Amino acid sequence: MFLGLLLLLAFLPAPAQPAHAPEVFQVRFETSQGPFVVEVHRDWAPQGADRFHALVAAGYFDGSRFFRVVPGFIAQFGVAGDPKVTAAWKDRTIPDDPVRQSNTRGTIAYAMTGPNTRATQLYINLADNSRLDAQGFAPIGRVTSGLEVVDRLYSGYGETSGGGMRGGKQGEMLKGGNAWLDAHFPKLDRLLRARLLEETP
Repeated sequence: MFLGLLLLLAFLPAPAQPAHAPEVFQVRFETSQGPFVVEVHRDWAPQGADRFHALVAAGYFDGSRFFRVVPGFIAQFGVAGDPKVTAAWKDRTIPDDPVRQSNTRGTIAYAMTGPNTRATQLYINLADNSRLDAQGFAPIGRVTSGLEVVDRLYSGYGETSGGGMRGGKQGEMLKGGNAWLDAHFPKLDRLLRARLLEETP
């Protein structure tokens, strides 16, 4: 069933992004280390919140990996397990949002290579990374429960298991998806599924 869903997503065009997400919404992540919940505030970063809502609703993150976990810095995810799904989304970039919140511990924001290059990859701040604010990284929300789960994500590979977008070393991961990551970096933690919770008033 899961494989069938991935194949369907791979051959359908990426769904159109909705006009806008709820003003506040929560997403529960189930991982190989346990669950955590992210609360997103649309007024922090409207474009980013809308895209995140669309990705979760489409099941984009399900079955993927936390491919870049750097202790004391960030935990990054957002490359689909099936490279065909990644290909359908990776060039669907969104405009930048102004930075209205700081990259403090527990906040979540998009990875990017420069202006207007945000697409599907996000990171959770494992420490106070407020220095990223001046570089245009706009948080869309924060982890409200289970931050200790994020802290436990396997970090032994550091920058070698995919690395950051700006490092320019993601080619093999984007082409190979889970099969490549599991063959070369088998200890990476899994993002089993992400689900929208009941809308917060």
